[in-house]
Amino acid sequence: MNIDRRSLVKAGLYGLGALALPGVASILHARGFTHGVASGEPGARRMLLWTRYASDSGARLRVEVAADTMFTRIVAGGEAYADPDRDHTARVVVEGLAPGRWHFYRFIAPDGAMSPVGRTRTLPEGEVSRFGIGLFSCSNLGFGWFNAYAHACERSDLDLMVHVGDYFYEYQPGVYPDPKDAHPARKLDPPNETVSLADYRLRHACYRLDPDLQRLHQSYPMVAGWDDHEFTNDAWVDGAQNHQPDKEGDWGVRKTAAMRAYRDWMPVSDPGLDGVDWGTYEIGSLATLFKLETRITGRSKLLELEDFMKGRRDIDRALTEFRDGPLQDAARSMLGGTQEAWLAAEMARSRRAGKRWQVLAQQTVMGDRIMPQRALEWVAADAPDYLKRGARVGVAAAKLGMGYDFDAWAGFPAARARLLAAAQRADADLVVLSGDSHNGWAFDLAHDGRAAGIEIATQSVTSPGIEQQASRAVPAEVAAALRATNPSLAWCDTSHRGYTSVQLGPEAVTTEWHFLRTVSERDTTLVGSHRMRAARGRRSWDKA
Repeated sequence: MNIDRRSLVKAGLYGLGALALPGVASILHARGFTHGVASGEPGARRMLLWTRYASDSGARLRVEVAADTMFTRIVAGGEAYADPDRDHTARVVVEGLAPGRWHFYRFIAPDGAMSPVGRTRTLPEGEVSRFGIGLFSCSNLGFGWFNAYAHACERSDLDLMVHVGDYFYEYQPGVYPDPKDAHPARKLDPPNETVSLADYRLRHACYRLDPDLQRLHQSYPMVAGWDDHEFTNDAWVDGAQNHQPDKEGDWGVRKTAAMRAYRDWMPVSDPGLDGVDWGTYEIGSLATLFKLETRITGRSKLLELEDFMKGRRDIDRALTEFRDGPLQDAARSMLGGTQEAWLAAEMARSRRAGKRWQVLAQQTVMGDRIMPQRALEWVAADAPDYLKRGARVGVAAAKLGMGYDFDAWAGFPAARARLLAAAQRADADLVVLSGDSHNGWAFDLAHDGRAAGIEIATQSVTSPGIEQQASRAVPAEVAAALRATNPSLAWCDTSHRGYTSVQLGPEAVTTEWHFLRTVSERDTTLVGSHRMRAARGRRSWDKA
């Protein structure tokens, strides 16, 4: 299915409401079920089901859920409306399902046409001996193929997919990736940066044509949460690094457009009356999975160390003032006060209920990542300026024990301390799932000198990581230097794309980072993996 670029440009002129107008979805030539099916936000006896059915007007779709692939045993059903005001997407929450079971579902159009058959799995109830999670982040279509999604679909030991953000990227073609790194077969629509509602919807539509992403959604339920690139780079409550009001208009309008498109195209529900985008998923006796929103609900503005140092002659004094002043401001937040209080109470409730693990699905790395002093030697002379600048700032910050990524939790140390302290008060066995950094990490999290939990940060699906910046260094040397510089870092990988699988058990969490051979061609060959284990009650990784 191709997108008519002339129609796209015309639609872009309508701005925010473009694709909400009846008939404007004709930008996409295809009719009927255009983008497969998806499921999400699972419960023990319920599931949200999604599809897109394009027609000249809205269409009421019949929904069937069965216990078998031939639909001889229909166990539930309902009706969904493919709404022109929602870009012809449709969703329905089906109730009355059996817990801990695979179910099969399909949508049926008024003319009898059927969607592809989807497979989904409800959450378990009662005692649970094992639960498998696939963890994904940072899937930039321009860099190559989504082989990580394809590999996960070949497994038989996963029950739920968790995508912690950067599901797509907002940049116009030629920016990230730049032309020399862009995959020639991976074309982006719209051919501009996403700013309007029409732009965001079309970018979702473009990504969701990928066969491996469609298959992932068709095969598993997903708990999905946005990060910044579903909006724009380094977003926060009131703005973003990659948003200039004089060029791209009001931030509130753009943010609303991005949220609306996400809720149209993803297997997620609209926020309730309280307007929150976070929640809990109970995995029987085994765990509570908390989906957090760390980007646009309560996040304070990113601190830019470079801006603080401009015009300062005494660099060491400037760094000290930055570290001991604005960086430590207790008012700075990642979650906002309401979500912080909710999470603290919910972790305590989960423990009182006897749940063995408290699992946070959130966006950015929580552990400390201090840059080795020799990092400047790793950067090639012809590297882009933003990579050189990042290395310089990181090395300067490291001299006073600061991490290099102030968009992650290292830029919000007081907020991080409050979260970890809440976990300790709740006596939680904390497992933090993270993404965003493009590389794989395993951290021991601690607060006030005591163990607080573990962090599992997944590598990206396609986006390049530290190895792009440290092109003059051997990846193993980079990883060794990072571990030597960061005592809480139990392991890292700085050179592979892929995903992470997490197996929750009553007495241990076992994690495996899977490394794909390539993203340049469609290939699910692994070149290796790394496995780690954390025993319940220790709140740190087992030592090899």
